[in-house]
Amino acid sequence: MSFFAVDHLTAGYGKNPVVRDLSFSLDSGCLLGILGANGSGKTTLLKAVCGILPHTGSCTLEQKVLEELSPRQMARQCSYIPQKSGIAIDISALEVVLMGFNPWLGLLERPDTAMKEEACRMLALVGLEGKEECNYLTLSEGQKQLCILARTLCCGTGLLLLDEPESALDFRFRHQMLEILRDWVSCGGRAAVVTLHDPLLALNYCDRLLVLSEGRSLGMLGPKEDSAEKMEALLGQIYGRISLTRLKDRGGRERLVMLKE
Repeated sequence: MSFFAVDHLTAGYGKNPVVRDLSFSLDSGCLLGILGANGSGKTTLLKAVCGILPHTGSCTLEQKVLEELSPRQMARQCSYIPQKSGIAIDISALEVVLMGFNPWLGLLERPDTAMKEEACRMLALVGLEGKEECNYLTLSEGQKQLCILARTLCCGTGLLLLDEPESALDFRFRHQMLEILRDWVSCGGRAAVVTLHDPLLALNYCDRLLVLSEGRSLGMLGPKEDSAEKMEALLGQIYGRISLTRLKDRGGRERLVMLKE
């Protein structure tokens, strides 16, 4: 039995489907990257899984059918990070992170000391130590993304859905974010699905890659197992003619490099 499964999911806006009859499954500990051109359905897929968009088909997490859960129950099982946070009020970075505990708090209940300590720990983990009392609105776009990631890691959910979380980050923090996600899913009983613009990040950090085109799956790749030729053929359908090669960094770790032909 898979940890998370999407079964014949179709979703869109009004009568116009964007994602069509999509099915895939993940094991616990998997970081799935979703690649595709603009308009291929990446964001629509994430919104449907977390219940923001109406859809047909079903999504199952640890044998729980997500469509049958209440919004509060869903928030305890699945966390979604959109491209924009939607926060437009003066609030500290710490208060933003503490929002991650809301699904576990009762009406008018405030976060306790242990929750505040955990929130501070998550801020430090993402590189925002010392920013606890900073106004969230004064942070850079990249720092805002890291703050929202810290909030999500506090939620205690088994499934993370992240929509282009690297888009506002510089080179160093892009890799740091993916390292954090890799460590998070490796703890057991967890999985993450992340849409990415940068195929190199996806190839070098994700366990599996789902390649989308016009709302349909072109196929699934395993960067560690699949041959360069297989990946070139599939990724070439969205990026054009490419070449992939495996190199080793100074630490001896193997890395994939992609060149546009």
